Amino acid sequence: MELLETNASRRWAAAAIATLMLSTPLAYAAPDGSGISDGVVRIAVLGDYGSGRDLGGPGSVTAAKLAAEDFHNKVLGKPIEIISADHQNKPDVAVGIARQWFDVEHVDAVTDLAVSSVGLAVAGLATQSNRTALVSGAATSDLTGDKCSPVVTHWADDTYALSAGLVGELSRRVGKEWFFVAVDYSFGSAMVKDASRAVTDTGGKVIGAVRYPFNTTDFSSFLLAAQSSGAKVVALAGTGADTVNAVKQTHEFGLQQGGQTIVGMLTFISDVHSIGLRDAQGMYIASQYYWDDDDGTRAFAKRFIEIEKREPTKLQAATYAAVRHYLKAIEAGGSDEAKAVNGEMRKLPVDFFGRPAHIRKDGRVVYDLSLYRVKKPDESKYPWDYYQKIAAIPGDKAFRPEGTGGCKLDK
Repeated sequence: MELLETNASRRWAAAAIATLMLSTPLAYAAPDGSGISDGVVRIAVLGDYGSGRDLGGPGSVTAAKLAAEDFHNKVLGKPIEIISADHQNKPDVAVGIARQWFDVEHVDAVTDLAVSSVGLAVAGLATQSNRTALVSGAATSDLTGDKCSPVVTHWADDTYALSAGLVGELSRRVGKEWFFVAVDYSFGSAMVKDASRAVTDTGGKVIGAVRYPFNTTDFSSFLLAAQSSGAKVVALAGTGADTVNAVKQTHEFGLQQGGQTIVGMLTFISDVHSIGLRDAQGMYIASQYYWDDDDGTRAFAKRFIEIEKREPTKLQAATYAAVRHYLKAIEAGGSDEAKAVNGEMRKLPVDFFGRPAHIRKDGRVVYDLSLYRVKKPDESKYPWDYYQKIAAIPGDKAFRPEGTGGCKLDK
């Protein structure tokens, strides 16, 4: 998930990572010989409880607890404890919390980590502290590129997959002339860069791009530019409230009625719920999880909705899958020591809601993405019945090829 990543936060994250490289890892051992340090497997959910709370937040805590319940809240005979905190979309706050968790509260793994600057900074601290980072929120593909780590795995669908992977499929199906409406910070720039390359690679053409400030409410000038371009596809590279506002206004300005197709490059089911099917109908999105895909996705959703009273987002589903696989690896390997358990995680096949997946050396969790079209109101037959599956995008086509992202672990 990407909500806010200002220049200041990016500079702070870079400085924090550089500082962490000078620190000394803490001693980490299980004195009772059980393989479980301090007798408890402690997992922390560090998420956004503000503007992004519907995407992750409390729902990610619920997802982690459901994963622990699958093991009856014990692994190797030791209790599993789930704790949580709000990082406020600030990398300095996130690192301060994580440092307290690692140094004082004996946290073994941290998950969620929405927003790229937060994910990168906490992953850097986890590496230096020899703790596990299960990144289910941040979208930056740098986590499996030059910032990769043997104790970090990336469960969210990343910027590469949501640009190059998505565009490649849509260019063939929808149209080859594209216009981008992107948020004006590094996430939006990265998405436009990768997506533009994919458009060109498939024989298409980028007609133009405009960038808007984060937290924009009036998209009229940006959407009029997209409309007047005549591009077949208008791609929105933003998140959260920005996406909700932009999509509603595309309907007001008649982009869809004029024959243009809207693509939400990083869109959550909670966004579609907020937009409503009248305005969101016909929009294309890509996701690794939709609650009504099959028996596996529905089984998790049923448990989740009993607690949260709403269907899970892909971020919350990724948190569940990440924590579950982490606990499975502890059980298989007999240890929660970070390097050992992450090595085991990379060996074991991943059960991604009944579908096969695997983890590469660089920490990238590889699964198939699905391309969806948002249903028309009269096509929806029950609550949260929002998506029609159009195609599967194989994992080896969706994600950046191994060995090409600059990860030293690939060598």
